[in-house]
Amino acid sequence: MLCWLTGTAASAARLYYENAHATPRPEPTTIPIGLAAFGGDFSGIRRCAERDHKNIIRWSTFDRGGHFAAHKVPELLVDDIQAFFRKVR
Repeated sequence: MLCWLTGTAASAARLYYENAHATPRPEPTTIPIGLAAFGGDFSGIRRCAERDHKNIIRWSTFDRGGHFAAHKVPELLVDDIQAFFRKVR
């Protein structure tokens, strides 16, 4: 709604369009990365993540939290971030 009311929906969607039509496709990242999937958020992220990142060292799945996990379940998010950094030390 915020994008619609402020007239920024097109510029916000531009990144997705450009990414889908990029040629050649960017090389996958190789830096260590951790990803978390929270219940109620996007469900098809793993396939895309594994395509775009070749060094996923932590993958977490939670049954709650949704798209705004930092607001709804901050304790889960903080614990997961700390666990990720313990692995990369």
